[in-house]
Amino acid sequence: MTTIIRAADWTLGPEVAAGAPREALFESECTTCGDRSGAEEGTRIPAEVWALKHTGGNPAHRSFRAVITSFWAVSPADGNPYSKETP
Repeated sequence: MTTIIRAADWTLGPEVAAGAPREALFESECTTCGDRSGAEEGTRIPAEVWALKHTGGNPAHRSFRAVITSFWAVSPADGNPYSKETP
């Protein structure tokens, strides 16, 4: 049997599941060579310092992509038929 809910309220918020990062992850990626800083939770300073040091060691590498990752979850709002179920 398939159930179709034509109109139901949902909420979008931070992911709170066990093991999910509580804050955004920050990372730098060199757009010249593709090297990456590695992700740090909650602070962008290590990614910024990595980019500066990377250019220091590779003077022609001056362009970077800031990669910021956050995690979201969708939950049924009160009154949504799924609000009584556990995923």
